[in-house]
Amino acid sequence: MGMADIFDVIADGTRRDILQLLREHGDSSRGGTSVSQIVSELGISQPTVSKHLKVLRDAELVSVREEGQHRYYSVSPAPLDVVDDWLVPFLVTDDDMPATASLPQSAAQAAELVGRAAASTKHAFESVLKKIPGR
Repeated sequence: MGMADIFDVIADGTRRDILQLLREHGDSSRGGTSVSQIVSELGISQPTVSKHLKVLRDAELVSVREEGQHRYYSVSPAPLDVVDDWLVPFLVTDDDMPATASLPQSAAQAAELVGRAAASTKHAFESVLKKIPGR
């Protein structure tokens, strides 16, 4: 799946809500979040949840584990790495510093600065790891 397709998938607010819920419940003792739990927590119908989960499965953004008649979903973040790799250069300058590296004037600006620095660091670290033979 191409990056443009992933953007199309995550452009939908309901799918982003589902991904967020799955991310928050990632350490579920059953190895995923059930469809009924998604329906209950998001307050949307089961057919709607199933439709969005199919789109997320097709995009390989979620994985499913079947246990009897129950299905448990988990986030599969690998496709988002493509988006992350594409976005990070827009968030940093040539000096590997956040593009907004001025003194923050509010807590929101400070949080944005820290988030961009973390994204830059993560991207740099992953880039180095990809260059290591055998990885």
